[in-house]
Amino acid sequence: MAQDLTLTLLEEVIDAFNAHDADKVGSFFAEDGVMLLAAGPEPVGKTLKGPKAIKATLQKRFEDAPNIQWTEGKNWITGNKALSEWRVRGTTNAGADIDIIGCDLWEFQDGKIKVKDTYYKQPA
Repeated sequence: MAQDLTLTLLEEVIDAFNAHDADKVGSFFAEDGVMLLAAGPEPVGKTLKGPKAIKATLQKRFEDAPNIQWTEGKNWITGNKALSEWRVRGTTNAGADIDIIGCDLWEFQDGKIKVKDTYYKQPA
């Protein structure tokens, strides 16, 4: 039986991000699920397709910024879609500070993430 989208499920996904558990984050995605990064060469930023590509990219992100955390979160759900607002902070291994406000648009199907689409404010 498929799990319905709930705040608890969404918070479990976000907790996995904050625990830097790329494997667990990837497990929440459908086999054909996509994560759309805010920046990249495509009009949508950069498209990561499937749990394997998502896990690999997140593992690198967690290694490059070992103290990165998504905080100040607010979440809303309607049907199989959700919106998360957040502030992400951390420091890269190169010493650059990360402090960005953004949001994710989520779409779930049968208890799995089909689409995670990220938007954020770009500091100048």
